[in-house]
Amino acid sequence: MNKGLYIILAILLLILIFLKSDFSASILNKDSQTFLQNQDSSAINLETKDCYIKTELLTVHGNSLDPLIKPEQTIKALFGYYDCYEIKRGDIVLFNYAGNKNPVIKIVKGISGDKFELRKTDSGWNIIVNNQIVKNSEDKPYLISGNAYKMLSLYQRDYKGIIPENAYLLLGNRVSGSVDSTTFGLVDKSGIIAKVEI
Repeated sequence: MNKGLYIILAILLLILIFLKSDFSASILNKDSQTFLQNQDSSAINLETKDCYIKTELLTVHGNSLDPLIKPEQTIKALFGYYDCYEIKRGDIVLFNYAGNKNPVIKIVKGISGDKFELRKTDSGWNIIVNNQIVKNSEDKPYLISGNAYKMLSLYQRDYKGIIPENAYLLLGNRVSGSVDSTTFGLVDKSGIIAKVEI
């Protein structure tokens, strides 16, 4: 091959590299803008993850989060959010529960690695996470008994008081429990399908 052909090929290669990097930057910029329209600014940099978050407006049926979320209130569900971001204590989430055809909406009260125990009182057991009594949105402590106590005490015993990796304690707003971890136990991350904004 002659020298001129090498120069032409080198120039073409440089143009292709330039176009590819410019195209990648424009895709990232578009994703960043879409994400920022739907999320808060505390999220991690989109360059490190491939995130697709689908937002849906949904109507809440039931009153297990009342008065924090009222029956028939509209919430915004961010499906796919937890594919890229950590589940945090205090997040409101949608969870696929096998006993319901629709997902249930609950509050994350304990995350992987948290210390977890049940402490006896005169009228039942308080749920303790990281040495703090767990309370609902009205600052009332959860106080469980009967089957709710039996369910959570199994997890306390089996995991030696530590919430295991990829497991979460989800509770409603009723201090005696509802269709939440007092019914179905700690839940795996795979069942948590959306972050909820109200």
